[in-house]
This record gives sequence, C-alpha cells and structure tokens, in this order.
Amino acid sequence: MNIDFDEKKGFICDMDGVLYHGNMLLPGAVEFIEWLQENEKKYLFLTNNSSMTPKELRQKLERLGVCVPEEHFYTSALATAEFLKNQAPGCSAFVIGEAGLLNALYDAGVTMNDVNPDYVVIGEGRSYSLETLTKAVNLVLRGAKLIGANSDVSGNIENGIAPACRALISPVEMATGKQAYFCGKPNPLMMRTGLRLLGCHSQEAVIIGDRMDTDIIAGTESGVDTVLVLSGVSDIDTVKKFAYQPTEILSGVGDILIR
Repeated sequence: MNIDFDEKKGFICDMDGVLYHGNMLLPGAVEFIEWLQENEKKYLFLTNNSSMTPKELRQKLERLGVCVPEEHFYTSALATAEFLKNQAPGCSAFVIGEAGLLNALYDAGVTMNDVNPDYVVIGEGRSYSLETLTKAVNLVLRGAKLIGANSDVSGNIENGIAPACRALISPVEMATGKQAYFCGKPNPLMMRTGLRLLGCHSQEAVIIGDRMDTDIIAGTESGVDTVLVLSGVSDIDTVKKFAYQPTEILSGVGDILIR
C-alpha cells in the first residue's frame, strides 16, 4: 500500500540507519529534513539512543550539516525518566549509562543511589564493566527493580554494529532471574508520547525506521502507518521473518521526495 506523504501531518522518524550511519549522513537525509521543514510538517526524531541528550543530538546533526531545533528530539532516556517519574516520584536509582540517561533522570527528580536504590536502570554506556555489572546484579537481588532504557540488541556504528541495551542488560537478567522492563520503542508509552508531542492522531502520522522489531512494530501496534527503510539494519529477507509487515518499504528517506 502506498502512503500519501503529502496528506500526513506528523512524521515520527528514527535516526540511526535512517538519517545517518555512525558519523556519515545517509543519501536523501538532508533533502528529507528540508522537505519536512519547507512543508511545515510536524516531525519528531524518536530514537532509542539513550546515551545522548537532545542538545547533543542537535549538535551531531549540525556537525553533519543539518539544523534541527532541540524540541524535535525525543529519546528512550527521556521515556525512561518519564516512566519513573510517573511510577515512583522522588525514587532513587543505580544507573549504568551516559549523559543522556543521567541528565534525563536528574531532571525527572530521580536521585542516584548505589546502596539501596529503588531501581537499577541500564542504558548504553562506556561505564559498563564487570564491576558495575556485579553491583547491578546484587542490587537487583536485594530488591531493586530492573529497568532498561530500550530493547535494541545492537546498534549501527561506522565499521559494523555494537551491542546495545538489550544485550548489555541480559547478563543481569540471567544472573538474577529477573526480567527487565524496557521503556523505549516499541513500548507504546513512547509512541503515545511522540504522538502527543506532535499533536497528531495516529491516522495523521507515519513512523519511519530501519528496524522491524522496534520501529515497525511500534507503529503497527499504535495504529500508525509504517515505513521501513533499507538503509539500516533490515533488508527484504528480514521483513519475511515477521508476521506483521510495514505499510511501505523504501530504500531510504530520500524516496519520499520522489513519489
């Protein structure tokens, strides 16, 4: 089924594998963003990257030659912070992650605690080590609830892929027998927040991503039209493995402009 992109009011777009790959812009990304801005579309870059703040994401795109204001970014770190703020206001957490996750949690009133925290929260980060992993395991065994920023198993880097949050948190799950709760895509809470920030109903929006197991299922379960781009981790053979299918498949976001 072909989507009428001109009729859509809101665009929810992934970043890694859609706009860029590592530190390299993908073909058509600049033109796509310019098209969104020139046609006054409502748009939100909804990313499962928990390590970077919206300001850092804005600066990254600026270094690549694209100007996008900060309010157009929403991350799994922000979704995690929002979840904890609503679930347990004023709670404490032991956190393995980068500035994006730590800043979001601080802003939501979550305090850092490595003695008797309410939660253990894990995202991608350079602070991940056997020492922090061991501490996380024992805190969970003592009663802390386990939270993952997102359920991505891997992420794109310039020379291949790197293990992401789901892979990093699995040793804690295996050692404790506890299952983590993941706040990023495809959690419908994150999709609903995205639609609310856009001010759009599900029928008025489209989600564009490169992953069947996060972007496409998130849109499918939220009643949003989905576009799978083949510029990231998925290819046609990947699509065949899933019971659900994207509304449309494109080689990249630049194809939206030539329709």
